[in-house]
Amino acid sequence: MSESTAPPSPAAATATKAPHDHRDDPFATDPVGEVFADDQLSLKHAALGMIAAAVGGAIVAFVAWFVLHRISLPAFGGSMVTRAISSAVTVVLLLAVTVLLWFWATRGAGARPRWMELLTYVVSYLSPAALVASTLAIPLGSTRLYLDGISVDQEFRTEYLTRMTAEFGLNDMAYIDIPSYYPAGWFLAGGRLADLLGIPGWEVFQPWALITLAAGGSLLVPVWQRLSGSLPVAAGIALLTTAIAISTTADEPYAAVVAMGLPPLAVMARRALAGAWSATVGVIVFLGFSATFYTLHTAVGALIVITLTIAVCAAERSWRPVAKLVLMGAGSMLIAATVWAPYLWATLTGAASSGATAMNYLPDNGARVPLPMFAASVIGLMCLLGLIWMMVRVLEPDTRAMIIGLAVMYGWVVASMIATLAGRTLLGFRLEAPITLMLATAGVFAIADMKLNGVEKLWPAAVRPAAARAISAVLAMVILLAGVGYAQSIPTRLHGPIDLAHTDTDGYGERADRFAPDAGKWFPEIDRVLRESGLEPTESVVLTDERNFQAFFPYYSFQALTSHYANPLGEFDRRNAAIEEWAAITDPDELVNAMDADPWRGPDAIIVRGDASDPDGRFTIDLADDIYPNNPNVLFRGVAFDPAAFEKHWEVTQKGPFVILIRQ
Repeated sequence: MSESTAPPSPAAATATKAPHDHRDDPFATDPVGEVFADDQLSLKHAALGMIAAAVGGAIVAFVAWFVLHRISLPAFGGSMVTRAISSAVTVVLLLAVTVLLWFWATRGAGARPRWMELLTYVVSYLSPAALVASTLAIPLGSTRLYLDGISVDQEFRTEYLTRMTAEFGLNDMAYIDIPSYYPAGWFLAGGRLADLLGIPGWEVFQPWALITLAAGGSLLVPVWQRLSGSLPVAAGIALLTTAIAISTTADEPYAAVVAMGLPPLAVMARRALAGAWSATVGVIVFLGFSATFYTLHTAVGALIVITLTIAVCAAERSWRPVAKLVLMGAGSMLIAATVWAPYLWATLTGAASSGATAMNYLPDNGARVPLPMFAASVIGLMCLLGLIWMMVRVLEPDTRAMIIGLAVMYGWVVASMIATLAGRTLLGFRLEAPITLMLATAGVFAIADMKLNGVEKLWPAAVRPAAARAISAVLAMVILLAGVGYAQSIPTRLHGPIDLAHTDTDGYGERADRFAPDAGKWFPEIDRVLRESGLEPTESVVLTDERNFQAFFPYYSFQALTSHYANPLGEFDRRNAAIEEWAAITDPDELVNAMDADPWRGPDAIIVRGDASDPDGRFTIDLADDIYPNNPNVLFRGVAFDPAAFEKHWEVTQKGPFVILIRQ
């Protein structure tokens, strides 16, 4: 950026630009925030830019997915060809963005051709989506599954998408006739996309995740341009944020996009409390929709807003900001209620509840405070620069808002550790990515601040225009190489999750790497047997420990996968006890009577492991127990049924290693 361009940092903002006329923009943020540089967007253009960026980013991701799945790429783990293509596209993308933004910054407003301005806008706004395509869509281009395949937590996420595709509504992913507990917003929208594309719910996971990350990353460009007034700074933050999100939380895309929005939330909340109505609307919309996506990060975001309100009240010695807090809270809760209302109503009206253990998890990174600024990497350096910049610019209001946001996150992490004394956690380990994003965002401001307030400003007589341009070119080259180095390593960082996407058996009974599938190849046959017996998936309850089966086919579960993702209204612990009681029964009449006597709808079918032709064999099924504070926190133990208990009232069918028991 040339010296004629106003600083893209809160440090030198207010004095560089006069406030807008309120008659022209009643929602102007200028009177209450640091608005600067000649790239500042009006409210109208910011709104249009946000719509264009989100839609454009989604289209880029969708087209990339569509094209990649119609060409034959080798599996990522077995060939370097896919990695080479991914790296090449990433290099071209970052080179184009860097060159265009360098010209943008060095030529200044009024000296740039119109076509170049338009091209720079298009490339900058869509660059995060293109980064998602190059670093994630290409490595996954030879598989139908998403990161981690159908393993571990992806089982329940895939099950949820399958449920929301099969049925429109806020139905629980596992239990029949119970309102959804896990936020349904992302899954509900993904289900509608699957219906539109005519593909199963499990198969839409990959394109919907890519679209989510791409749209969220692209949306950050106009948001940060509105907040910072600088297109280069906005694009830099968005690209860095997207790269970090892909590297750390891409397996959980609905959580990743909420985490990506926490840094701008802190700035918007500060400006909203100072009187900016456009920022107020932004906070309401973000917190409202994030609550329909991911509860934990929304709770942290809400706590940031509350803490900022307390700080502003203390500074002003006034209760005025509390009214704005109430407005933002009420508005966001109204949006959140579109997803949460049925569950809250059931809870408030006394529905039975027990057995859920969502907060019972403490992995290694949950037992230490995340300090990304000391990591030996480009991101570590950016976080360190961000921390230093925060300390240097602590007197600026927006900077203080980011510091308060960071402090709230660290406070949550420490509180989560302390909560272990009460037998719970606050899942503080999941804030490692948001903490990194907040520091890295500040790191981008630090680089912009050094460029604009460094040698060219302190010693102008010693630096001629040609030398200033040379300094800018060197800085751009260093940033480009650092960005390429980190971005091209993303697929390698995700090597394990990408491999699982190729080696897990999908819903068609196939593996993307063309090797022999596991026992999941029998699942389509099991589904056929159940349907031919008259069972409709969305109206039937199945008891099985084959978690992948119900991730691919939308049968309701008598028992959820584990207690950690179970709906509290489903009474996970009591159902486990009931299954153990059933396993002890050998009389067929007594078994069906026991099932009918329980307070829940009994299974229409049971899928177990065993050999139906062996009179001395047993039918086995695993039950999941929460064993927190151990890590891993789940213990699977086998329960065996006597085949004699199914000699009456049940139709018995053998498919591979599975015995299918269908109640008559």
